[in-house]
Amino acid sequence: MAKTSSFSKTAVWVLLALLILGLAGFGATNLNGNIRTIGKVGSKPISTQSYFSAMQREMRAFQEQTGQALPFAEARAIGLDQAVLQQLVTTRALDHEATQMGLSIGDENVRDQVLSFDAFKSLDGTFDREAYAFALERQGLSEEEFEDSLREDTARRLLQSAVINGISMPASFADTLVAYAGEQRSFTWSALDPTLVAGDVIEPTDAELQAYYDENTDQFMLPASKDITYAWLTPEMLVDQVELDEDALRQAYDDRIDEFAQPERRLVERLVFLDQDAADSAAAALEVDGTTFETLVEGRGLTLQDVDLGDVDRLELDAAGEAVFAAETGDVVGPLPTDLGPALFRVNGILPAQKVEYEEALPTLRETLALERAGRIIENQAENYEDLLAGGATLEEVAAESDMVLGQIDWTEESADDIAAYLAFRDAAAQLTLDDFPEIELLDDGGVFAMRLNREQPARPEPFDDAKDKVRDAMIVERTQAALSEMAEGLVAQIAQGADFAELNLTATVEEDRTRGAFVPNTPPAFLDEVFAMEPGDVRTVTGGGFVVIVRLDAVDPAADSDQATALRASLQRTLDQALAQDLFDIYTNDVGLRAEPRIDQAAVEAVNANFQ
Repeated sequence: MAKTSSFSKTAVWVLLALLILGLAGFGATNLNGNIRTIGKVGSKPISTQSYFSAMQREMRAFQEQTGQALPFAEARAIGLDQAVLQQLVTTRALDHEATQMGLSIGDENVRDQVLSFDAFKSLDGTFDREAYAFALERQGLSEEEFEDSLREDTARRLLQSAVINGISMPASFADTLVAYAGEQRSFTWSALDPTLVAGDVIEPTDAELQAYYDENTDQFMLPASKDITYAWLTPEMLVDQVELDEDALRQAYDDRIDEFAQPERRLVERLVFLDQDAADSAAAALEVDGTTFETLVEGRGLTLQDVDLGDVDRLELDAAGEAVFAAETGDVVGPLPTDLGPALFRVNGILPAQKVEYEEALPTLRETLALERAGRIIENQAENYEDLLAGGATLEEVAAESDMVLGQIDWTEESADDIAAYLAFRDAAAQLTLDDFPEIELLDDGGVFAMRLNREQPARPEPFDDAKDKVRDAMIVERTQAALSEMAEGLVAQIAQGADFAELNLTATVEEDRTRGAFVPNTPPAFLDEVFAMEPGDVRTVTGGGFVVIVRLDAVDPAADSDQATALRASLQRTLDQALAQDLFDIYTNDVGLRAEPRIDQAAVEAVNANFQ
């Protein structure tokens, strides 16, 4: 029996060992298995954890920016996984390059970096080894892995600095851009009045209107639209049904007394000093040598905006409140104690106490309280509306059996009236399909709505009969502009020969020192582009947007040598230097990446991706 028992135990252990080895052979499909890397770039592996963490960060960043969760399927659809993988490949390629070049830092430098992390410090500010170990454990890192990553990060930064430092675009490039943007032109112009040719413009016939419509159908398009039936209910619709008693109104007034009874307030500036001696010296200077409060502020390297407290009440100023509220407008009082140290206060204005009596506040109270109660009524009824719809009731039936109001809208992206003024409705309408069933949704004022899509229409030409007036207006504008342009040709020739605008009965406007970014009202969209293509003395006609303008270029002046131009030149130089450095670094990283010959294990990548499904 002993031998048999011994043999049985041995067999069990052998079977267990074989089972463990067999399971290990199948590999792992999660981050806790035996898949540790998803590839290699040169001599540097890309860990599964780094890829997983990078994907998590990017997906969280998307959610924070948009306010919406990003499912992994959508992340893949927009190529986020490939962007993350490419960034990791680039980083590891640079790490490989740094290793090949022998760039590294010593243990002492790593030690200093570790000791500098606040997350690894105890309450007294000293390094805490237990906190260090715990923080790394939460990140799934060993001390060796973390410290190696510090070495690689530092070496990578050194490599990047070596590539981009000292890169600068020639100053002549920024000078040229500033000269172009700051060039100034002076010119005289006159817009021809359409009444000058009103008698010459022939009214289009029906046949001409039809022909113009057929040739320019794209000008008379209706936007894509959705025929939507909806039922909705808002607190405002129920206000008349809400009954309010005197006690409720009185209680609401008492609850909101802070809104109706405002204490006296002061417009105050506060200048804080490091110690009492400095504050006393400043106060003495105000009394003895005529120093102003503004001088004291400027002497501290501050502006009046920096020391402005705005309007405050007595309690907000704590111990300084009594003295400040005893002062008059323009007075400087102090030094007075504050949480930040002794301070001088200047009073810039007095806002007297205000109180709105109950009777005066009653209309506001009644409206607000009625809307609040109406909102609660809707909240209580919303579940019943939802049950009716879930039970198969139509919007028409729900509206007939409740306070909800039935409506219809041909909704487009430009719709903004009535229910389409609500963002929640517009968002829901944009996503609504023929397969969707009506369900109760919330409006931002406490109301509810449900909707049904009846028909969806793409962008299409507006029927000729409906667009006929628009077609006529377009033709009249076109014919008027043509007649004015013909008239302008003769006027331009006379001005070019020396005639003055006034001699030709033209109302002229003189513009001086205009730059390319200026705005000249009542001129065609490309007006300034035309002006900056002219030479001094040139006269030409500029048309567009229903305008016909005659313009004469009087003078061209180079960009002014001003503080603004100097600041613009410096800003442009920085931007150009950074752009050139980034372009060169991108070229370098692309070359490094190619030479490192990345090898990605797609099966391992998919194993990590499975954790996001």
